Parts: sequence; structure tokens; C-alpha cells
Amino acid sequence: MSAGYPYRTRRSRPSRSAEAQVERPRSHAAIPVAIVLAAIGLYVGRYSVLLPILVGVVLLYAGAGFLSTRLNPLSPHFYLTRKPSWTAIGVVFLAAFLLFYAGYEMWLVHYGPLLPHL
Repeated sequence: MSAGYPYRTRRSRPSRSAEAQVERPRSHAAIPVAIVLAAIGLYVGRYSVLLPILVGVVLLYAGAGFLSTRLNPLSPHFYLTRKPSWTAIGVVFLAAFLLFYAGYEMWLVHYGPLLPHL
């Protein structure tokens, strides 16, 4: 090589351990939504005991979907760059089980009717 050619500088790729240390963004957006849905479910429990349980089923289904994005590599959402945080998944499941328990307690103490009066 002659002195006239500029030397190529090689850009080194960061090591895998450095890539593993980079924190990927996690979303906590489901937490306030789960809390609001739990409050709505508790409120509508006075119209029908089944409504909190129905809202709990919806939250349980959403929590399972969020959990699938974190654990299931066959899910298309597994490869998203921003996933729900473990805290958000836990709050969604906790809200669902809270509504199941509240519906059961409402049923035991006859807080509201089984079916709404139309």
C-alpha cells in the first residue's frame, strides 16, 4: 500500500454483554387503565353482581395477552421493541383477581342483583 491511500478504520461492534446491559424500554401504560377498569367494575357491581366478574374476565384476558408478549416467541408481539413491564402485567392480573373476589363477596352479601333490572 502506498502512503496516499487512507487507512480504513474498522468500526467495532459492541460486545454481546454490552448489548445485554442496555435497558430496553418497558411500558407501564396498562397500570392506570387497569386501575380505572377495576374502579368501574366495582362501581357497576351495584347494578349486577356479574358485571365486576365480566370486567375481571376482560382484564384476565388482557393480562394473558401481555404475558404472552413477554414469554411466547410464537406470538407476533414477542418481537415488539416496547413491551409491557412485569409490574404492569402484575397489576392487570391483580385487578382481575380483585374483581373476581369483589364479585364473589357481592354475591355472598347480596349487594346487588344477579341480573340488572331493565
